[in-house]
Amino acid sequence: MKGKHSGVQRRFLEKNPRALYSVCGCHSLNLALCDMANTITKSSEFFGTIQRIYTIFANSINRWQVLKENVKGLTLKSLSTTRWESRVDSIKPIRTQLVDVIKALQQVRDSDKDPKIQSEAKSLEKYEVGEFEFLVQIVIWYEILSNVNVVRKKLQSNDVVLDVAINEVDKLIKYFKNYREVWLSKAFDEAREIANEIGIDAGFPQKRVIHRKKQFDETSSEEEVTFSPEEDLKANYFLCIIDQAILKTLDEKDLKSCCYLLQDALKYKEESGVDANELYLELKLIETFLSSHIVSPFDALNNIKRLGHFPNAINAYKVLLTIPVTVASAKEAFQN
Repeated sequence: MKGKHSGVQRRFLEKNPRALYSVCGCHSLNLALCDMANTITKSSEFFGTIQRIYTIFANSINRWQVLKENVKGLTLKSLSTTRWESRVDSIKPIRTQLVDVIKALQQVRDSDKDPKIQSEAKSLEKYEVGEFEFLVQIVIWYEILSNVNVVRKKLQSNDVVLDVAINEVDKLIKYFKNYREVWLSKAFDEAREIANEIGIDAGFPQKRVIHRKKQFDETSSEEEVTFSPEEDLKANYFLCIIDQAILKTLDEKDLKSCCYLLQDALKYKEESGVDANELYLELKLIETFLSSHIVSPFDALNNIKRLGHFPNAINAYKVLLTIPVTVASAKEAFQN
């Protein structure tokens, strides 16, 4: 559908040069997840471990049989390289059947004739899956991806409308805000339960603290702050990931910038459907006049029409309300 050179987008623009290309809502979720996961090196390494677990069994018929003998429920799946929200399907079998997966790795370690495979199975069992930090990460990512996947399915339904889409995304953001404040401690508790079940130490390995010799002009207040492993995981992993998912409200500078971007997007032959400065002033005024129980863009547009004298804001809302939420079903129809 993107096809800006010779595809559908180009054909639309030939009819109406001011038509806006809109990324599918599900694709936007996918990009957000991609940013969340790629922000932190540990996160990339975690997904690399998930893929290694699948690969060690999938690359051999005999090892896959070992997996099937030990893991009776959900089968392992390869990571999707494009649909990040679908990665929950790769994490879920490991998260819910971790004891059985470890047994399968142990059997491969003890029975496979290839020393390289034996070493890989031992490494996964002892030093990746067998680490408490991995357990915390799989609990965190399973929770995140499961909730995003629910929203993704709703956005892809044939009868989805803008109100529903905005409401679902808003609930997801609120969930992440709450998740940021309270859920990490729950994730640690859940990881400890899993650690006790599989018989590993429910804690982080203690690293030796290296004391740097102070220079003659340094004071005690200039000493480096050291984090415990738990604090480090929270500050430099968990919060960094979650903050990528929480949308922030626009300040006045950003709002004015967005007004100019919309003016440029709707410009054709030096004329635009909105005036950026007037739109900015209208939006600031509307904020004080709109009813407090506005729950959707449709309600906002109807109220703005009743207020009158806000032509730029009305045009902006009309553009918003004609942008498709999802292109999934349209893409299927076009390809068929």
